[in-house]
Amino acid sequence: MKNILIIEDDVNIAELERDYLQLNGYQVDIVLDGATGLKKAVSGTYDILIVDLMLPQLDGFEIIKEVRKKLEIPIIVLSARSEDIDKIRGLDYGADDYLTKPFSPAELMARIRSHLKRYERLTGKHQGIEVINHRGLEINTASHKVYVNGKEVQFTAKEYELLLFFASNPNILFSKERIFDLLWGAEYYGDLATVPVHIQKIRKKIERDPANPEYIETVWGTGYRFNP
Repeated sequence: MKNILIIEDDVNIAELERDYLQLNGYQVDIVLDGATGLKKAVSGTYDILIVDLMLPQLDGFEIIKEVRKKLEIPIIVLSARSEDIDKIRGLDYGADDYLTKPFSPAELMARIRSHLKRYERLTGKHQGIEVINHRGLEINTASHKVYVNGKEVQFTAKEYELLLFFASNPNILFSKERIFDLLWGAEYYGDLATVPVHIQKIRKKIERDPANPEYIETVWGTGYRFNP
C-alpha cells in the first residue's frame, strides 16, 4: 500500500482528497500547516506528496525546495494560485506536477498513478500487474482492459473509471451524490443524472440481465453497491 502525505490547510479539501485516495487503496495522512508538513515529508515514509502553496508557518514553495534536497519522490502541487509565474516557480523548485483548484478528484488520482508508475520505472521499484476478479469480471489495471467471462469488453474512459471504482470498493454503499463528487468533481458542469446514465451503460456491458443486475446493485432511495 502506497503512503501519501497531503499538506493542505483547507480541511474540507484535504478530507475530500483523503477519502477519494483511501477508497482507491492508498494510506493517507493530512497535515494542516507547512512546518509540520515539512517534518513529515522528509521522514522518508511517504511515496508521494500533495502540497498546497498557501500554508501557515511555511509555504509550499519552501517545502518543495527542502524536500528536494533529501528526496526524489513525486510532488504534486494542488493550489488555488493559477498564475503562470506560480506554476513555473513550483516546477522550478522541484515539483513534478501542478493542478489548480477547483480540481477533479479523478484527475488527481490519474496523475498520482502516473507519477508513481514513472517513479517506479526510474527507480526499479516496479510492482506486479494488478488484476481484480469478481465472478467472471476481470479488470487489468495496468492495461485498462476489462474481460467478462473471458471476453474483452470495451469501455469509455469514464465508464472504466466508474467500474474500477465500484470493483475496488465492494460491499460499500455509495450515494449518487458521493459518486458524483468523487469521480466528476466540483468543476464538472453536468448534473447528478450522469451517474445513473453511466451505471446503466456499464450494466449493459457486464450484466447477464441489465434489468436485474448482479454486480452493481441499486439500493432504492440510498445509492449503489457493488456485489463481489
